[in-house]
Amino acid sequence: MVKEAYRFAIPPLVLGVLCLGFDWWWAAGVLIFLGLFVFYFFRDPQRTIPSDPDVIVSPADGHVVMIVDELLDGRMGRRISIFLAIWDVHVQRSPVDGRIADVVYRPGRFLGAYRAAASTENEQNIIYIHTPRGSVIFKQIAGAIARRVVCWKTEGQMVALGEHVGLIRFGSRVDIWMPLETQVLIKRGQKVKGGESILARWNSTI
Repeated sequence: MVKEAYRFAIPPLVLGVLCLGFDWWWAAGVLIFLGLFVFYFFRDPQRTIPSDPDVIVSPADGHVVMIVDELLDGRMGRRISIFLAIWDVHVQRSPVDGRIADVVYRPGRFLGAYRAAASTENEQNIIYIHTPRGSVIFKQIAGAIARRVVCWKTEGQMVALGEHVGLIRFGSRVDIWMPLETQVLIKRGQKVKGGESILARWNSTI
């Protein structure tokens, strides 16, 4: 369970219990349900992190909605976009072993996270991770419902494959960009789990 859950879940639960004392059953039911759902939303299940150093894992839970070649910061690479429904786990994990080279917050709009324009126009954190094989970049992107992106890491920190990196609240999207020197192993529409599902593999020649 992510500790932020208590800040959001306890108030409606307390109000729900108070409503029970006044026999306000309908209001109590709604508030208690809301509090329990918040606990469910902020869950943080354990994951089996792959031991293979050549893989790149999914930074988030959700469904792959796009795989496309894309130019980023003057370099051509591949972008995989993952849509997180409100019932998906919303904790993000590092897709590789490496060093956090930069974390850039970019304010923006709150378009539906499933829209292609969300990748460039929505509020987001851009997290740059440097590895001996190249840089991997992923974005925590806010959506129409999720309006808060939280990164728990700072520039210069080392991260391990599958390590916790941040959180997006209440439905969103995560994009990951990787160099062309990688082999994508998943397909559009596939369900993935953060820190566990393998998205790609570094080419053996690197």
